Amino acid sequence: MKKIFLLLFAALFVAGQAPAQSTGGIEFESGSFTDVLKKAQESGKLVFMDCYAVWCGPCKLMAKEVFPQKIVGDYFNKNFINYKLDMEKGEGVDIAKKYGIKAYPTFLILNGDGKELGRIVGGAPAEEFIKKVQKTVEGISE
Repeated sequence: MKKIFLLLFAALFVAGQAPAQSTGGIEFESGSFTDVLKKAQESGKLVFMDCYAVWCGPCKLMAKEVFPQKIVGDYFNKNFINYKLDMEKGEGVDIAKKYGIKAYPTFLILNGDGKELGRIVGGAPAEEFIKKVQKTVEGISE
């Protein structure tokens, strides 16, 4: 009985130590908006910000169907510091006012200083969404 218990305990311990598996989709940063801007400055990347509301159907669709796709993750994780924020809670309320967010989902492209460089309103299927963001980024001249 002790051997079985020890084997079970060891198996659970090893399983708990395994690294989390990435889905291949967009990896969103946690932390504050200020933390994300600092990380963008340090990395030299732009910020891709998903401005959403919990009641928003298209926001949920993007989060469930588009953002987890590998093709989307490959593009966004390579090119951006990715951040998502509920615009109706916490610091999201002030950020929504600052950037004039009136519709959901709204996606902002920001530099490390928080300056808005581009905006996309509304979702789209993965390939189309990537193209919209690429076109927005191509139009940015800093």
